[in-house]
Amino acid sequence: MGGASKAGDLVFKAAAAGLGVATIYLTATFSVNVYRGLSWHKAQSVSSTIPYQTLYI
Repeated sequence: MGGASKAGDLVFKAAAAGLGVATIYLTATFSVNVYRGLSWHKAQSVSSTIPYQTLYI
């Protein structure tokens, strides 16, 4: 029983560590995607402030 308990503990710790790494990765990529999305949206907004006539000269 002692060996199985230690093995189960090791599996749990490995799974918890994997979830921790996945959480950090997803948080980082989410932050990057939000930044890119806001940058894209700002670029779209800037181009829409140009007068209509100047776009088709």
